[in-house]
Amino acid sequence: MSHAATKPARKRHWRRLFVVAVVLGAYPAFVMVATYSQFFAAGLPGGRNGPADAYRHSLASAIVAYTSSPRCVDLVTAVMERGGQGNAARAMDAHNNRLGARIGAAADSWTAMQQAVLAAVNEGAIDARSPDQITWLAPHAWQERLY
Repeated sequence: MSHAATKPARKRHWRRLFVVAVVLGAYPAFVMVATYSQFFAAGLPGGRNGPADAYRHSLASAIVAYTSSPRCVDLVTAVMERGGQGNAARAMDAHNNRLGARIGAAADSWTAMQQAVLAAVNEGAIDARSPDQITWLAPHAWQERLY
């Protein structure tokens, strides 16, 4: 095969890789936009380690479970939160991810999923131990930030 013939094939290969990368990047972007649009509207305190953080984690996990699979949430939690090991913030995030995934997997509709997550956060508590209750850390650990 001549050099001229391999050039178009190489170009198609890179074009396909680009399309795959865009598609794979679109899903996380969708999850982030959907999560943060609700996060800002909720106006909850404690952007880090507080109710707002719990809401963001449980909602993002519910969205992923609703639109794909709770297994994706398990994988992300294992990687990003180290399965909840290491400190109280990671344990809180992993707990809320699992609960959010259960809510998303059981939801009958997009609206029902969002309402169920917000209701779960409204019923949440500091250091909740029940696997059925959203949890967050005590107010002295809260930080007012977006992540």
